[in-house]
Amino acid sequence: MDENTRQTTPKQGGRIARQARAAAATIAFAVGVAGAGVLGSGTGVQAGEDFRFPMTADQAAYWRFVTDGVMGGVSRGKLSFESSDDVDYVRLTGDVSTANNGGFIQLRAGISMAGLPAGGAGLDGIRILSRGNGEKYFVHLRTRDNRRPWHYYAASFLAGGDWREATLPFDSFRHSAGLSPASPRPQDIVSIGIVAYGRNHRADLSVAAITLY
Repeated sequence: MDENTRQTTPKQGGRIARQARAAAATIAFAVGVAGAGVLGSGTGVQAGEDFRFPMTADQAAYWRFVTDGVMGGVSRGKLSFESSDDVDYVRLTGDVSTANNGGFIQLRAGISMAGLPAGGAGLDGIRILSRGNGEKYFVHLRTRDNRRPWHYYAASFLAGGDWREATLPFDSFRHSAGLSPASPRPQDIVSIGIVAYGRNHRADLSVAAITLY
């Protein structure tokens, strides 16, 4: 098991998903670019509390499926919101190809930290509750400092056949172009992407919850 992951049983995953649905009631949303919603903070989130995004079907409007076709690539896939064994999740599937200078498929959402205590400055990282096909996947964060489309901060995690929670501290993220600041400032984050990236492979990743802690 990767040192940044811990295994979660389906029963525990269901409990976490139910808690996530309850927490979702406190989340406020605003209209974002390209018709997508922007994940926003809830007024019920206090200093020291986690900020959780459940991957339930009613959250589908806030997430977009993006491929390297925007830059001429040929990767293909799809995004679906599903439920099994009392766990709600989003599933990213497809074939990633590096042909034509491509090499990614992803789900992405805009995010606002405005309603969090200190604008999110006190957050330490991200937790991803996921399962998959044993491949390495990535979290890509964009901040107000990223002024080019190919600029982002990235950290990786492994997704095996069982539900596991990967913990990714912000200081483990690295800038795609090696620029400063070297790691993202949480208060500056404007979008989050879950990405299958960088090599020819079959992607099959399910995510039940994303938590900022």
